[in-house]
Amino acid sequence: MKAKDSLKQFFGIKTEEKLQRGKEKPGNKIKDLVKNLLFALIGALIIKTFFLESSRVPTGSMEGTVLVGDFVLVNKVIYGSSTPRNIPFTNISLPFYTFPAYREPQRGEVVVFDYPGNSDELNSPVIWSYVKRLIGLPGDTVQIKDKVLFVNGKEYRRPPHIQYVDPGTRLAGINDTDIFPQGAPWNRDNYGPLTVPKKGDVIKLNSANIEQWRTIIDREFSARVVNVSDGQITISGKPVSSYTLKKDYYFMMGDNRDNSADSRYWGFVPRDKIIGRAEIIYWSWDPSIPFYELFNLLGSVRLGRIARLIE
Repeated sequence: MKAKDSLKQFFGIKTEEKLQRGKEKPGNKIKDLVKNLLFALIGALIIKTFFLESSRVPTGSMEGTVLVGDFVLVNKVIYGSSTPRNIPFTNISLPFYTFPAYREPQRGEVVVFDYPGNSDELNSPVIWSYVKRLIGLPGDTVQIKDKVLFVNGKEYRRPPHIQYVDPGTRLAGINDTDIFPQGAPWNRDNYGPLTVPKKGDVIKLNSANIEQWRTIIDREFSARVVNVSDGQITISGKPVSSYTLKKDYYFMMGDNRDNSADSRYWGFVPRDKIIGRAEIIYWSWDPSIPFYELFNLLGSVRLGRIARLIE
């Protein structure tokens, strides 16, 4: 090697020979770009599937804690991440496997879950991710008296940003027509007591309560298996007088108590519908501004909400 080339190598200057070798064909650059994009996509899918997920808040049911237009990061590891639950960008559900949880959901946490459907639906026709506060654990008894929430007979602490938009209180004994369970003499302000079912509970079935449990049992079989004929209750064609639950269930409520469609209206959330815990707001803007008004949309960014922890 010439002394001149040795000096160039020492100082990190490429020799003419190396420059010639380093020239890449345009096709190679495109291949490298595609390869890098593919690796980035795979990495993003792995993170989204098993570790963190983004969720956009679509309604004001948690207003005060999270707002419409907030984007939150969801910790999926803490409750046990899972394989994909549906084909991306579709409402086609997939069989999925849930990995062991770091710990179980706790009362008072803000959680993200797949909406189970209305109280009379086997499944929701559209896959929605809801953000609510976990109020009742499996086995808990939930009751609301004149807007005051009680869990297991004790007044439950109020979340820091809870709000009531209606100054009035609906009287006890006057039922909301869409309340859960159907026909109960309750409303949003005077509700229960209602016990949240847990795995292993033996439910005595009769003509008075079968409608409360019909959809819950059907969902555990992923099919319509409960029938009532001439006063006889059958499950998968077999006469029964009781049923042992296979899953744990949870009771969810929004912090915007007077403007929240939650477990008071559509019932319990099974454990396998829970995706993760909402951790932090990473972006927030006014979703009512259309994307084609880009400058106005960017001007609506709520800088004070970005990086805010959810409690």
